[in-house]
Amino acid sequence: MTLDIWFTEKHKDQQGISVKVKNVLYSGQSDFQKIDVIDTEAFGKVLLLDELFMTTEKDEFFYHEMISHIPLLAHRCPERVLVIGGGDGGTIREVLNHPSVKEVVLCEIDKAVIDVSIKYFPSIACRLDDPRVKINIEDAVEYIKKQKNSFDVVLIDSTDPLGPGVGLFTEDFYTNVKNSLKEGGVMAAQTESPIACQKEFQLINALLNKVFSVVKPYFAPVPTYPGAYWSWTFCSMGVLPEINNENLAIELEKTAIYYNREIHKAVFAIPNYVKRLIENKDTVIPGCN
Repeated sequence: MTLDIWFTEKHKDQQGISVKVKNVLYSGQSDFQKIDVIDTEAFGKVLLLDELFMTTEKDEFFYHEMISHIPLLAHRCPERVLVIGGGDGGTIREVLNHPSVKEVVLCEIDKAVIDVSIKYFPSIACRLDDPRVKINIEDAVEYIKKQKNSFDVVLIDSTDPLGPGVGLFTEDFYTNVKNSLKEGGVMAAQTESPIACQKEFQLINALLNKVFSVVKPYFAPVPTYPGAYWSWTFCSMGVLPEINNENLAIELEKTAIYYNREIHKAVFAIPNYVKRLIENKDTVIPGCN
């Protein structure tokens, strides 16, 4: 008998994504969240946190290339980088493709996510053992309070604003991130889907605009995330999200799966309905809440 097993992530009880499961490779409960690894027909191995898609072998490159290369290429010479969250290691992997980087601090609250990723996702977590990587198992909300003028780039690779990630979506937290940046520093954060998570997208961008003088959301597909269309937001106190190192961008194009210089420019184009969201107007897509 052939078993027909599917996993469905439901989003706000209105929509979801389903994948056919070949095998459950891991299931456990950390101090913070439920962690599962499933092997699927469509996306290869999938990391689930509290039964929500975090990363998959097939589509992880969209997310990790976008959160990393856009802000790092805008900085004139990023040497010290902080990654908040990102225990799967994908953002670290992409950051280390920038040769100017001398140190990357990974601040992850849940060590179990790192351990599971190293075991089951070696193509994603493959550079967590690089000597330039320093891993801090700590709540980023508390960690960032102690950092002043410390980093060239901060990347907020967080989960959704619930569970252990809820404290990473406040004005106080973003203010502490700003204070942790050196002069000329930049930040990028995942800022939810402007299709499936409109209220969250609006709230986060409103908070970021209270803290930073340059706030530029950008967009790309992530097939396994709600809405399949995701956002990140570039922030600084004056630096614009333009390519600062053209030669490096050319080199990155040779190995990147999604990123290229044309994409770098195009991702900042904002659809009209998203402009309305940023202006804090009501939901403008029928059926989206």
